Amino acid sequence: MGITIFSIMVVLLLLGFPMMIPLIIGAFVGFVTLFGGLSQLETMIQQMMAGIRPASLIAVPMFIFAADIMTRGQSAGRLIDMVMAFVGHLRGGLAISTASACTMFGAVSGSTQATVVAIGGPLRPRMQKAGYGDSFILALIVNASDIAFLIPPSIGMIIYGVVSNTSIAELFIAGIGPGLLILVLFSIYSWIYAVRNDVPTEERADWGTRLRAVRGALWPLGFPAIIIGGIYGGIFSPTEAAAACVLYAIILEMVVFRELDLAGLYRTAKSTGLITAVVFILVAAGAAFSWVISFAQIPQAILSGVGIDEMGQIGVLFVISIAFFIGCMFVDPIVVILILVPIFAPVVSSVGLDPVLVGTLIVLQVAIGSATPPFGCDIFTAIAVFKRPYWEVIRGTPPFIVILLCVSVALIFFPQIALFLRDLAFDK
Repeated sequence: MGITIFSIMVVLLLLGFPMMIPLIIGAFVGFVTLFGGLSQLETMIQQMMAGIRPASLIAVPMFIFAADIMTRGQSAGRLIDMVMAFVGHLRGGLAISTASACTMFGAVSGSTQATVVAIGGPLRPRMQKAGYGDSFILALIVNASDIAFLIPPSIGMIIYGVVSNTSIAELFIAGIGPGLLILVLFSIYSWIYAVRNDVPTEERADWGTRLRAVRGALWPLGFPAIIIGGIYGGIFSPTEAAAACVLYAIILEMVVFRELDLAGLYRTAKSTGLITAVVFILVAAGAAFSWVISFAQIPQAILSGVGIDEMGQIGVLFVISIAFFIGCMFVDPIVVILILVPIFAPVVSSVGLDPVLVGTLIVLQVAIGSATPPFGCDIFTAIAVFKRPYWEVIRGTPPFIVILLCVSVALIFFPQIALFLRDLAFDK
């Protein structure tokens, strides 16, 4: 049955159907095969509804809405100005500023696509003018934007937390350490690139300019304060923090900056509604599909075939990393999380792994796979945003992928990279 379902899904994907269709058809075929007809089809509907029932999922459309509002407003530009004022004069400073701005906007929006648009749009022309190669620029923007998967609020972590029944608040805090480590390594590589290619530096900003830039960025920096401070301080749950972010974004862009009017807010809400509908259909279809393959014992057969039951914790983490990395090279990250997390959940529990560590590693692999050829979703986002050919977008990605993979290995052998702040915040 597993081979039949997989074959049908591959054919539908090759025919150009969006991912939700193969998932729904795969689940339908599984139910018909398992129960010998349509008699238990209502069970499929029940599983789909159960997939979107958790209250934590309310945070997803709220964070998407807040990110859309900020992308249309001044928040991204003010963050860029602040970072540039402090590091723009360094060798490779413009590239370091780009990576830092992507990280900061990721901490505001939680969306890689929003980060590519908001940060990549204004900074790519400046980097081109400064002498950076376009393949390096595109690769930097795509991969630095993926830090948004790790820095809270991370939509990937919300989905993982719902699927695995893991604390989303703990996941948010655990993602900070790996995200900052990636930023440091990207900054070092940017410095090396600038030195090797003799990229000129920009003029050092005086302290008056820096102070004005900081003042201008104080309002956007309120977002991570709300999310991290609110959750860590016990003021908000992650869902409540998402709602507070939406309200804050509306006040910021409509009242303080006056960049958005009611008509613009309506268009933004409509766009968010369309994106949310797609996400929730994927979640519902993924829940039904996961139930089918679990009921049919397909995961157990696959995992026993690779001998995962005989592996220790490190071996299991490597298998999980490889599976998610390869999966996200071909399929939407949300779908990969929905399908693979239930498969590995029994093994994670049996070997005594911390689900927060596993979730952080999985989200990191999702981030890497999303920017990795052949079909990483953020590659195609960059192609659409910057209107550049596929080969030009992926040509500069190998060094960044190597850096990200090194962070993955480090996280496996030194889990405190992720767990130190979690343990500190939650007294574990």
